Amino acid sequence: MSVYSKIAVAFNNFPVLRGMASYGIIWPISSFIQQTFEGKRFENNYDWWRCARFGLWGSCYVAPTLYTWLSVASIMWPGNSLRAGLIKTFVETITYTPFAMCSFYFGMSLLEMKPFYEAVAEVNAKFWPTYKVGASIWPAVALVNFCFIPPKNRVPFISVCSLMWTCFLAYMKHLDKEDVPQKTKQIAMKLIIN
Repeated sequence: MSVYSKIAVAFNNFPVLRGMASYGIIWPISSFIQQTFEGKRFENNYDWWRCARFGLWGSCYVAPTLYTWLSVASIMWPGNSLRAGLIKTFVETITYTPFAMCSFYFGMSLLEMKPFYEAVAEVNAKFWPTYKVGASIWPAVALVNFCFIPPKNRVPFISVCSLMWTCFLAYMKHLDKEDVPQKTKQIAMKLIIN
């Protein structure tokens, strides 16, 4: 059995691995893209540790928690009907999404070796502006995911859709807390217009 065959068998037997692999690739790429928009170039020292933190967080935290949430949602509201999709989307928007955003800011701050109080301050400063932008985008993506994507491919589908969103999260993460309200209004308008 070839290495590729073994990987394919593992991905089929353990679907969470598919999500972990896709998030482990897409999240650091998003950080790289965000740093490029920040004006960094190879000669200007990309922050490779930042990319590594995004990869670690995406693969080892986001993918497993998202997989768990999608599994629980599929058990609680089975099926791919529009009604089930709307319920799952609504519940996700008011439960998993705030949890994931708070976890992101708090956990990434700790990975940056910031003290606990700074991690809490970052959550307090950045959660609400980020949530408002996310709540205007993600419900439509979630509805498509719940209604049209087979359960085993939901985490990879979301990871692909999250490329631009994770660029936004990377931007928000490295935005000074004082600049958050003004900058998020500008970003939200650009996302809505495009």
